Amino acid sequence: MVIKKQNRILMFLENLPFPHDVRVRREAFALASAGYRVTVICPAATGQPSREIINGVRVYRYHAFAAANGLLAYLWEYAYAMAATFALSIVAFLSEGFDAIHAHNPPDTFVFIALFYKLFGKRFVYDHHDLSPEMYAARFRGGGRPVVYRALVWLEKLSCRLADHVIVTNESYKKVALDRGGVPETRITIVRNGVDLSRVMAPIEPDRTLRQMGKTIIGYVGLLAVQDGVDYLLRALHYLIHGLGRTDFYCVIVGVGDALEKLQALAQELGLQDYVRFTGPVFGEDLRRLLSAADICVDSSPANPYTDRSTMVKIMEYMSLGKPIVAFDLPEHRFTARGAAAYVTPNDERAFACTLAQLMDDPNRRMALGAYGRCRIQTQLAWEYSIPNLLSVYREVLPAAEIAETVIAHESKPAIEAREVPDADMHPQASQPETLHSHAKQTTAHLA
Repeated sequence: MVIKKQNRILMFLENLPFPHDVRVRREAFALASAGYRVTVICPAATGQPSREIINGVRVYRYHAFAAANGLLAYLWEYAYAMAATFALSIVAFLSEGFDAIHAHNPPDTFVFIALFYKLFGKRFVYDHHDLSPEMYAARFRGGGRPVVYRALVWLEKLSCRLADHVIVTNESYKKVALDRGGVPETRITIVRNGVDLSRVMAPIEPDRTLRQMGKTIIGYVGLLAVQDGVDYLLRALHYLIHGLGRTDFYCVIVGVGDALEKLQALAQELGLQDYVRFTGPVFGEDLRRLLSAADICVDSSPANPYTDRSTMVKIMEYMSLGKPIVAFDLPEHRFTARGAAAYVTPNDERAFACTLAQLMDDPNRRMALGAYGRCRIQTQLAWEYSIPNLLSVYREVLPAAEIAETVIAHESKPAIEAREVPDADMHPQASQPETLHSHAKQTTAHLA
C-alpha cells in the first residue's frame, strides 16, 4: 500500500471539460496506461455526469456557469471555479488520495491550491499550456490594463518557482520558463502537442457538398477569438476577390468563440456571404470530412509576442490530413510545419491573398506541401513521440512510481462504471491549446 501511494496524480483543468481538451486527455490517458492513478477535476459540459471513469481516468466535475461578462462577473466566475476545484480536491484527498498535483493552465491561480497541498508533502507539476500575459495583450492588440498584465506575469512566475517540475509545449515556452520564470533547466521538460495517428490519419470520404462546388476549398478550424486573427483571413479573402479578381473559391470556417458574431458581421460588411461559411462547432468524423474536402488550409494568427511563441495544434491537424497550409511566417509555425506551409510576411493581408491565389493555381505544389506535412507528422510530430518525455517527468517527481506501475495495473476495477472515450481528436477548440466551454481563454477580455 505504501508503494501505491506514490502513483496518484490529481490534474486540474478549468478551460475545457474532460475529455474535450485534447492535450489533457492524451496526457491523462498516457499516464494511466503507464500505471499511474490519474484523477481529473474540471468543469462539466452539458449532459456530463459529476463523476465518471474514462479509460481508467477518474473524473470529478463541477457545474460550470456560462462565460461571464464584465470584470466583477469574471472575478466571481473564476473565484467559483477555484473554490469548486479546491472542494473537489479535498474529496479526492480524503478518498483515494494523491501524491502530485498536475495543473494545466490557464488559469495560473491553481498555484494557490497546490501551495496548500505542498504543506502536506504533495508535489506540484505546472503544465504551461499558454502564456497568459501575452495572450491578454494579444486580445487587445497591445492594449489592456498594465496592472492586469503585471498580475498575470506575477502569477506565472509564482507557478514556475513553486513547481517541482514545469512542463512546456515548445522551446519558446522553455525560454520563458528559464528567463522570466527563473526555473532551472533541469526542472523543465518539453512535451510537445502531437497528433494521434490512430485516429486522424485513417482514410475518410471528403464532404460531398463541398467537393461538388467545383471551387478551391479553403479550410480553417479553431477558436474564434480576437487573438486568432480570423479577421485577417476575412480581409485577405476580400482582397482575393476585389484585388485579384478571384471568385473560384469557398472558405469554410469551423469553430466557436467570443469573436464569432463580430467576425460574421465583418464577413457581411466585406460582402463575403457567398464565399464564406461559419459552421459553428463540428466534431469527430464530420470535422474530418470537412477538412478532407479542403484544398488549402489556413492559419491567419497574426504576429505578436503570444503567437510568435505558441504551437498551434491546428497546424499539425492540417498536416496529418496531408493538407497544404498558408500561414503567416511565425517562429513556431515554421518550426512545426517547415516545408508543409507557404509562409507569408506577418500580418500582411494582401500577401496572404496573393499566396492563396498562387497555391490555388498550383496543384502540384499543393500536393508536395501536403505530402511533406503528412510525412513529418508520421515520423516526428505524432503524440507517441511526446509520451516518453511526459513519463520522464514523473520518474523524477515520483521516483517510487516506477516500481508501482505493475502494482496499480492489476488493481480491482473501480465502482464507478467506466467507458471508452468518444472520438474527439479533431475538435475545433483543440487548435489553440490551443481549448466547447472555452471561456477561460476568452474571458481575459473582461479584465480590460
